[in-house]
Amino acid sequence: MSIEQFIDNEVKANDVVLFMKGTPQFPQCGFSGQVVQILDHIGIPYKGHNVLENAELRDGIKQYSNWPTIPQLYVKGEFVGGCDIVREMFQAGELQKLFTDKGIKAAA
Repeated sequence: MSIEQFIDNEVKANDVVLFMKGTPQFPQCGFSGQVVQILDHIGIPYKGHNVLENAELRDGIKQYSNWPTIPQLYVKGEFVGGCDIVREMFQAGELQKLFTDKGIKAAA
């Protein structure tokens, strides 16, 4: 399976996927940490992929999304954005609305 096929499968098979530096339990960059905090605060379950463990994944996700930075958040197969976009959407209430509109419920 090519890295593009792997990425495509992950974003389509999981409702919410975060490609990040580090893990949700131990983010290894401030930007990834901010997105983790936002998702955890809202209570959204998500799958995290540590791009630091795999150079092919780190390069592949940038090509897949045509977006140069990490973290990258995907919801229901669609690219949402990186840290700045996720933070701005959260502050405006748009991120919460996106999850609601896509039928993704926050954890109790």
